[in-house]
Amino acid sequence: MPYFLVRNDIVKMKTDVIVNASNPDPVVGSGVDTAIHNAAGPELLEARKKFGRLYPGQCVITEGFRLPAKYVIHAVGPAYANGTYHEEETLASCYRNAMDLALEYKAESIAFPLLSAGNYGFPADLALKIAVHTVSAYLLEHDLTVYIVVFGRKEYSLSQKISGSVESEIDDDYAKAARMEEYPAGRDTLSVERRRRQAYVNSLSYKGAAPGAFASVSDAVPAGLIDKFLKEKKAGFSETLLKLIDRTGKKDSEVYSAANVDRKLFSKIRSNPAYHPKKETALAFAFALKLNLEETKNLLGTAGYALSRSSEADIIAEYYIVHKCYKIDELNIELFNRGLPGLGGRS
Repeated sequence: MPYFLVRNDIVKMKTDVIVNASNPDPVVGSGVDTAIHNAAGPELLEARKKFGRLYPGQCVITEGFRLPAKYVIHAVGPAYANGTYHEEETLASCYRNAMDLALEYKAESIAFPLLSAGNYGFPADLALKIAVHTVSAYLLEHDLTVYIVVFGRKEYSLSQKISGSVESEIDDDYAKAARMEEYPAGRDTLSVERRRRQAYVNSLSYKGAAPGAFASVSDAVPAGLIDKFLKEKKAGFSETLLKLIDRTGKKDSEVYSAANVDRKLFSKIRSNPAYHPKKETALAFAFALKLNLEETKNLLGTAGYALSRSSEADIIAEYYIVHKCYKIDELNIELFNRGLPGLGGRS
């Protein structure tokens, strides 16, 4: 199952479980703790009091009351001193314990804040790395959809609230920019398409025909040429991917887990030879299969994509491939730092 890095207010997450960065004592602390208690109502504190004092790494579960989530897991993260008191190990165990508890209650999805990165003093970049590494390792063996919810674009400031996920913000901006570039205001889109077709026709060379001699594509194509071209059609994304997986000798589950891709999504890819993935999904499989740059370009090409030198995300991904760094969680952190969508997840 996949994990997602999102920028959102955790109390608005519509997951089965949300995790509260809880105070060790049954009181309402600051930051995320305050926000969750305010949204859930006073019943949440009364339920929390039944468990008394908790130690770092410990997690307990209560109802979600007025929250969209059915449950709240109260997780006590470690305070950061200087890194020599097993803080990293304790923080990792906190994430694992929370996910274990969520599965015990038959949850299918869970949302975490960035534990210990607030008043507990954990360096935010280190806290994020521990969260991503722990969650991604856990999901190799368990079925659970996990959201790591943080605030801030270039920093991990928990006080800066930015609504919406990384994916929705980036996709909307990119789509708008792409459309403006493709069809600037005031231009006739139909005439643009006609000019494109004419440019294509003009590039064709047929015996006895001068460049630009044809009025339309249908006039330009001799009988049987399209059928000839179709016979040269190469394998699509699904067929190519399955062949690459077979070549590795790995199980399907090993590959789609390493790609941070949902099992249900992989089933769609496997069962539909015409399946068309998002670029991030196709690229995620290239990383999971540890393809070199040329192989990656070929796989992307089967889905109609290419690595672009004008795309910051593509340049970063290419850098990782060239340097044979195929850890998707490391790449996703780098992309997330820059406000770019990560690999894997949905298609």
